[in-house]
Amino acid sequence: MREMGEAAAGWLVGRLAEMEEALAALVSVNSFTENASGGREVGAILRQVLVMPGLMAEVVLSSRFADHLVFRSLGRPSLQPVALVGHLDTVFPPGKFEGYRQDGALRRGPGVLDMKGGLVVIAWALKALAATGGLEALPPIRLVVVSDEEVGSPEGQRVIRGAIGGADSCLVFESGRAQDAIITRRKGTGAVKAVAHGKAAHAGNAHQEGANAIWALARFIDGVQQLTDYPRGLTVNVGRVLGGQGKNTVPDRVEADVDLRFATRAEGEELLQRFHEVAARAGASVPGTRLELSGGVGREPLERTEASAALMAAYGACAHASGLGQGESPMVGGGSDASTSSSMGIPSIDGLGPRGKGFHTVEEYIEVDTLIPKAQALARFLASRAAEPSL
Repeated sequence: MREMGEAAAGWLVGRLAEMEEALAALVSVNSFTENASGGREVGAILRQVLVMPGLMAEVVLSSRFADHLVFRSLGRPSLQPVALVGHLDTVFPPGKFEGYRQDGALRRGPGVLDMKGGLVVIAWALKALAATGGLEALPPIRLVVVSDEEVGSPEGQRVIRGAIGGADSCLVFESGRAQDAIITRRKGTGAVKAVAHGKAAHAGNAHQEGANAIWALARFIDGVQQLTDYPRGLTVNVGRVLGGQGKNTVPDRVEADVDLRFATRAEGEELLQRFHEVAARAGASVPGTRLELSGGVGREPLERTEASAALMAAYGACAHASGLGQGESPMVGGGSDASTSSSMGIPSIDGLGPRGKGFHTVEEYIEVDTLIPKAQALARFLASRAAEPSL
């Protein structure tokens, strides 16, 4: 099916203006995760953009966030599906960072990189294939766009798992990196709340009757922070502490919120076990106190496998044919929905959106001239999957 891929790549030449028009419409609507109405408006624009022969849309309702979207094509039933994953939510609330702006070769605005630009890349690759050979000639496509990725996809993970089961590969169109480096590894993420309990007492008249919860928590904090191991990619960050009444009261309750990152699933499990060991020691070291922990792993890591390395090579060849880089990114500390697909045993790669910088900042931008080659790379890849055996 090389001919179909080349025809689709040719069809995309000269389409930048229409791609940018769609991108501007998406970016101009605030879709902060908690702004459900804005997210629904973006979803409606995206559904209109993705109207094409052979692609069916499903809206997955949400009572908390904007609705999630699933698009399916029938494709050739003899082939396993290919999953494409993205998100429509962004990080800034209304009024903080708004609008779409042209700046020479750059395009700026909230979500232009993370990741409405990636959604436009997907849409135009599918349009090109639909126009030049028809989606029915390809493997079945499973495109999932969730609305809560920026807060860990608490609903989106379920939507993704329900939509892409049986896929032989998953491509995620998060922010494109320098030199178009392809992401094969992301750290897993977790959150733990530690609550230390003690006994209140007057600090002057009955100090000896109290049990200082802050003292116990301080020992816990010191212990878990020391679990950070940079060479192994393990980090622990106690980012928030709250508790106590005043300097003249022995505190009976204090809590801390802890972020943890890890490179492999096994290391995540080990890290949580060590948290519990540190908590037990900290409570025992301050008589009358105890610590309780809640939370755990939020996202599994995206781990590099032989299958995902082969997928990177296959996509990378299509990227190279489209004038893009095809190298491999170093491990990324932040999570994404690629971790969900990877945890299902589906080979997954990430960072395939337009090249840019500044995601999660008001300096966010893309290099607009990468929109077409990124779409060409995806079109070539999907066409190649109609001719090659599954990885």
